Amino acid sequence: MDNIIISGVFVKELPAHHDNRGWLIELYREDECNGQWHRPVMNYISQTLPGVIRGPHEHKYQTDYFAFVGPSNFDLYLWDARSKVETYQNKMVIRCGQDQPRAIIIPPGVVHAYKNVGDTPGWVFNAPDKLYAGYLKREPVDEIRHELDDQSPYYIE
Repeated sequence: MDNIIISGVFVKELPAHHDNRGWLIELYREDECNGQWHRPVMNYISQTLPGVIRGPHEHKYQTDYFAFVGPSNFDLYLWDARSKVETYQNKMVIRCGQDQPRAIIIPPGVVHAYKNVGDTPGWVFNAPDKLYAGYLKREPVDEIRHELDDQSPYYIE
């Protein structure tokens, strides 16, 4: 896995608080996750089947706040496509999910994709700071979908 840093990407471990009823993980806390500049306006959870890749894509304006807690594991791929940033063209790969619960803030211009590398369906929570397709879903979707381009430099091995 690559351990290269990308400017503006924030990775937070998500410890589970266990008791005799089970566990609890705080997915988002404004005071711990750069809350001054990331304010979620919606959230959703998705399920990804084993071996399935979502992305790569990027946003021009939206910041994503992903939380990977299980019940599977994922490899999250990040590529810095921002030519005016010192980490331009850097790549990161982060293992996250059941074995390493993590939250990751991904700023605009950072291409991202993830793959379920486990044996079971896995869940991904996202709390972006922009509404999907804008207010009442009446605006263009803020996505550049690199997975539709056979010549894209962004791919998962």
